[in-house]
Amino acid sequence: MRIVLVGPPGAGKGTQAAFLAKNLSIPHISTGDLFRANISRQTELGKLAKSYMDKGDLVPDEVTIAMAKDRMEQPDAVGGFLLDGFPRNVSQAEALDETLTTESMKLDAVLDLEVPEDEVVKRIAGRRICRNDSAHVFHVSYKPAKQEGVCDVCGGELYQRDDDSEETVRKRLEVYHTQTEPIIDYYKAQGLVVTISALGKVEEVTERAMEALKRKDDGK
Repeated sequence: MRIVLVGPPGAGKGTQAAFLAKNLSIPHISTGDLFRANISRQTELGKLAKSYMDKGDLVPDEVTIAMAKDRMEQPDAVGGFLLDGFPRNVSQAEALDETLTTESMKLDAVLDLEVPEDEVVKRIAGRRICRNDSAHVFHVSYKPAKQEGVCDVCGGELYQRDDDSEETVRKRLEVYHTQTEPIIDYYKAQGLVVTISALGKVEEVTERAMEALKRKDDGK
């Protein structure tokens, strides 16, 4: 299957993408991984992207699209792929359609992970990270430390990243609503969107997504 995964920040896209890609035996293609891989390998696209990033500018859509196109053409993606973080806007979605059409391919589904805005804020703003090791992550509601402000693993100080403040999260949500959410209507017009609730345990959401994708595939 060729799938696009969408949803607001805090919907658990990265986690679900990894599980779904494994269950479907297709590669998980994330924008972040694409940029890191191209920059670390110093590809021409990576150098170009870094030149914008070093200046603090947004990487143009055409560079992101070119990276995604190159990745989708790799041998492991012949049988399908799961796109996470791309497309981010309607122009990227249109470019993706054009690329797939050129390669005689098409999307099978667009999986929309639905989460209430207040829950998004609660999920992200409640995160606390260990200053000694950023891999030690806690949450004031869902995974509280035994002692407030102290990492259970190493005793380091727990803090809230600036990116995780409620004000920043709400700004990120505004960007999502303005730029990315319109692609849902774009794909709905093509009959591709499958919407599921992203509330509940990780495995429950994965199971829900797999069932929805199977129904979508069987309905063709």
